[in-house]
Amino acid sequence: MKYSITLLIVAGAFILRAQPAQKTYCNPMDINYRYNYEQLNDSISYRSGADPVIVNHKGEYFLFVTISGGYWHSKDLVNWKYIVPDKWPMEDMCAPAAISVRDTLYLFQSTFEQRPILFTTTPETGKLYFYNRWLPRLPKDIGPWDPALFYDEELDKWYMYWGSSNVYPIFGSELDKKYRLRYKGSYKELIYLHPEEHGWERFGRDHRSTITPFTEGAWMTKHNGKYYLQYGAPGTEYNVYANGAYIGDHPLGPFTYAPYNPISYKPGGFVTGAGHGNTFQDNYGNYWNTGTPWVAVNWNFERRIAMFPTGFDKDGQMFANTRFGDLPHYLPVKKWQNKDELFTGWMLLSYKKPAIASSLLDTFKVANITDENPRTFWVAKQNKEGESVIVDLQREQQVRAVQVNFTDYKSNIYDGFDQKIYTQFRIYTSRDGKQWNKVVDLTNEKRDRPNAYLELPNAVQARYIKYEHVYVASPNLAISDIRVFGNGDGKIPKTPLKFSAVRDLDTRNAFTKWQKVPGAVGYNILWGIAKDKLYQTYQVFADQPESLEIRALTKDVSYYFAIEAFNENGVSKMSEAIFVK
Repeated sequence: MKYSITLLIVAGAFILRAQPAQKTYCNPMDINYRYNYEQLNDSISYRSGADPVIVNHKGEYFLFVTISGGYWHSKDLVNWKYIVPDKWPMEDMCAPAAISVRDTLYLFQSTFEQRPILFTTTPETGKLYFYNRWLPRLPKDIGPWDPALFYDEELDKWYMYWGSSNVYPIFGSELDKKYRLRYKGSYKELIYLHPEEHGWERFGRDHRSTITPFTEGAWMTKHNGKYYLQYGAPGTEYNVYANGAYIGDHPLGPFTYAPYNPISYKPGGFVTGAGHGNTFQDNYGNYWNTGTPWVAVNWNFERRIAMFPTGFDKDGQMFANTRFGDLPHYLPVKKWQNKDELFTGWMLLSYKKPAIASSLLDTFKVANITDENPRTFWVAKQNKEGESVIVDLQREQQVRAVQVNFTDYKSNIYDGFDQKIYTQFRIYTSRDGKQWNKVVDLTNEKRDRPNAYLELPNAVQARYIKYEHVYVASPNLAISDIRVFGNGDGKIPKTPLKFSAVRDLDTRNAFTKWQKVPGAVGYNILWGIAKDKLYQTYQVFADQPESLEIRALTKDVSYYFAIEAFNENGVSKMSEAIFVK
């Protein structure tokens, strides 16, 4: 009888600890971003992810990122295992190209020198082999930098696209399979930027700089017989980094500028910037577009990775859905039919909510952790176990998920520290600030999660959220944002009234205005080339002015504009779309 009772107790403990499979994800991606050793920045290091390529290889996913010492493997797009190859043949890869064809994954790095194409049929093992030894060198400064490999199954031909410059264009060339994918014939100039016509290709924050913009990050997708040549612009170090597309009937063109550009654009919110990524399909046939949101704390090019649901509408228009693109979304279990159906409806509960910290270093105030800005942060007086932060949601709400975003303030971590780099903490909730319930405990994990997204197994009614620190490898405990998601029990906001959109004399710009909505947390300005194609979104918080200049339009293209309001309870109905010639 004693043994039976013991077994029941053990079984019960196991059931209590069992966690249901995660059903949602939230940008930026929750992976162990590697410390960058390329730019030592006066003995300051930083975690960064840039230039992502996700490849679906035999039903599983592989993520390649600039200068990461390896790559990642996932079976579900949410749990990623870091893999260190048995050897890099040359050096760590910058802006790599990857493609899966039949049973083989091919891999190539950015270079201005002669470098090999690698291959493997088992990338999950980390074993890579030479497919060719040396791709012939191109003329000085031509590349191939930021390369993309493309195989056209229908034509049974191979191609490469590349370019990263504010002088040179995006190039393309056919590759010769007979000679192990060497260049076949001469390369072609395919895409130049035209910021004088395309407002979104202008450099700077909200496209306000006169610096010559950069084009980079080429990628090719074939859909319904059309070739969508994608490119990143105007530069990674601002909120407006985006992906655009030209369309053609042949892999090497000629290509025509898509009037609805950019295809992936996210200038507002916590995650800003969606440029330089790739497009891939999951196991259900859904398309995704990846990009590199901007962080820029220890270095101006410090970034993370995001992925957005992507589609082609009935007219062949390619679009990435960045609306609420940094709030929780469901992982698909089938092919989605509506661009917004993956959005959970879990709203941001923590924006500008008061917080209390156990300690404070210098002027790094605790209010920074709820301001939705990754470039401001709180720093504890000491990096020690027991430091804590309490966020007051100001009223009891239904909490569904928490995201903790760490900052590498004065980090000194370099190569050889791997065994010491992990993230441990606990999350508690409370209804009254006195009795606390532990809902997350990462103290038994040794994973590095600088952007940890934690979906709760069940919804929790809570007013207070407490972060309790255990360990980070950095010299300082620094957190940019603790983001809380769920739903309040109040009313959703009303649709903003008196919304207007007027085109500037410089038709690359338009001025929008609206009437403030009581109780709104923020607004989404939506626009596109038709009433049913409002694929672009600029998110604005309600403590900012009730006006916004949109500087991402294309000359000689007419648009429709609309607006919606959101708060902790949900999203208003969208306003009537306004035609702007």
